[in-house]
Amino acid sequence: MARRHGTDGSLLPSLPWTLAALTFALLANMPFIPIWITVSFLVCSLARYVIEKRRLGLPPAWFRAMLALGCFLGVLGTFGTISGVGPGSSLLAIMASLKLLETRKRRDQFVLLFISIFLVMSSLLRDQYLWSLPYLAGAALLIMTAWLRMTAADSVSARQSFRTTGRLLLYAAPMALAMWVFFPRLSSPFWAVPIDTSRATSGISDTMSPGDISNLSLSDAVAFRVRFDRDIPEPRDRYWRGLVLHSFNGRTWTGREPIPDRTLDERIDYSGAPIDYEVTLEPTSQQWVFALELPAIWSLRQASMSPENTLARTLPIDQRIAYSVTSFTDYTSDLNPTSYSLASYQSLPSDSNRRTVELARQMRANAGNDEAFIRDVLNKFHEEEYYYTLDPPRLGSNPVERFIFDTRPGFCEHYASAFAVMMRAVDIPARIVLGYQGGELNPLGGHLVVRQSDAHAWTEVWLDGLGWRRVDPTAAVAPERVEFGVYDAIFDGIGQSWGFAAPSMWQYRVEMVYDMINAKWDEWVLGYGPENQDRLMNLLGMNNPDWRKMMLTLIAVVVAIVLFVSYLLYLKYRPPRPDKAALLYRRFVTRSGVEPTVGETPIAWLDRAAGNANIPDDKLVTVTSAYLDARYGPAGDVALQRLESEVTNL
Repeated sequence: MARRHGTDGSLLPSLPWTLAALTFALLANMPFIPIWITVSFLVCSLARYVIEKRRLGLPPAWFRAMLALGCFLGVLGTFGTISGVGPGSSLLAIMASLKLLETRKRRDQFVLLFISIFLVMSSLLRDQYLWSLPYLAGAALLIMTAWLRMTAADSVSARQSFRTTGRLLLYAAPMALAMWVFFPRLSSPFWAVPIDTSRATSGISDTMSPGDISNLSLSDAVAFRVRFDRDIPEPRDRYWRGLVLHSFNGRTWTGREPIPDRTLDERIDYSGAPIDYEVTLEPTSQQWVFALELPAIWSLRQASMSPENTLARTLPIDQRIAYSVTSFTDYTSDLNPTSYSLASYQSLPSDSNRRTVELARQMRANAGNDEAFIRDVLNKFHEEEYYYTLDPPRLGSNPVERFIFDTRPGFCEHYASAFAVMMRAVDIPARIVLGYQGGELNPLGGHLVVRQSDAHAWTEVWLDGLGWRRVDPTAAVAPERVEFGVYDAIFDGIGQSWGFAAPSMWQYRVEMVYDMINAKWDEWVLGYGPENQDRLMNLLGMNNPDWRKMMLTLIAVVVAIVLFVSYLLYLKYRPPRPDKAALLYRRFVTRSGVEPTVGETPIAWLDRAAGNANIPDDKLVTVTSAYLDARYGPAGDVALQRLESEVTNL
């Protein structure tokens, strides 16, 4: 007989559920995988359903092998590697797509559902945002339901399968919660997975070229959140230091790689009251760690202070991190540097910005000293027709001179760059600091939200006897930018001249509520590390918990949960206890010596037992009649009492 090459259609009832589970698992990965993989998955899913619907044959093995090789090379060519979350999730997605083209039996569907579980988990390696929890719950519900639908009888509806899955997940939820609460937390993960770096969210770059951007689009994406232990500093004191740019080629400012400084105690003198706070920083794919100027103590591991007073981490920040910092807004830095260390902050290209250099030298000669010269430059920006805008004109190849002498409107990068060049023109050491300024108070959560729109650039100058001092030329042009912050300026109407558009009040309130929920999620769930676990264990009466105590507690709690759930299942599914009438009748039958057969009714047994039992026939009739009345008749308790009396009298 010829071999059948087409499918038999046996998978048709459950195949749509498998495809739905795979699609839902892939949703969270779609923004991060190449579009051709998503298209391939959709094409393979549609093709597999049509094959099963029309009983067609599956593609030959050689064709599937060629597709697999081509897709593997495609992933390798797209990412340049097969290691990491992006390449790994892409390979999983294309594996599921090609597996569909060879799915013949339910065993193959099981493999596909296993792949869908891995796809769901791979999305958590990128981020664990607030929506991750409902997504995980929905994915688990759909995947487990698809599992049940593969073996469900025709009489079992989809609603019943969903109810069964939901009940199983509810049984598993207490154990999952116990594992999450009591499993010993580690300060570092068991392994390190390369995270995609193509989607950095930071608004701070390690270079700055004023004039390259003709229209600055503000982003309301969160850069980091801050929770202060005491009062929140005033907006004018909220300078969140990031990195320092020191090299200028006439157009672009660049910095240097961060290196740890071993002379912090000698260079920096802190004064005033300390400010304690905790920062929750979003992924940036950069090394810079943002802190209120100037940090003195920090809890982040593998982070150190550079000679330029910037915090940096050894590895790029590819995941959300939280760290505690103690900062001082009053400090002095580098009172006695060497001339060699200051030289890099005084150099300018010899063939650029000649008009600016000439103007600066003339103003310095008129001022008489460095402090007066700085005031004169700031007054120039304040009194002449310079203004703050997010829509400045392009400046071409010589941005500083075009800005100072021709165009004049600009934002913080323009003013910081022009001010630093004028300082260096008269041999005053100057550098540019990039970071954030301000922040928006969320009154519902009590924390400060620093957004990408708060990105800012300011300058530092070195003065004899004072060390490095912060000078923000933007404050001379638009003091509202520093005094009020971006969002307050928007709602006060000040920002309209800068190019801001204020959102409606209801939209603002919704954003605040959502931000508060996100902050609580970060604090209570994502921030549940060793310190928070220790605090919770102390509240539960476990002092100084080590990993042995935690593991014993976890085992005890899991055993208790298993016993409790098992007891609930026993109560639900235990067989019904025989009623009293059935027990009495069983005693009577045993006394008679005639065992009933399977399925035999009391009347049929009576006919067979008459004349063959150890009990007189009249007693057989009396007891059987009493049993039927007690079990099925309307007499109820009266008949039961009569049956008990008759059996006892025997």
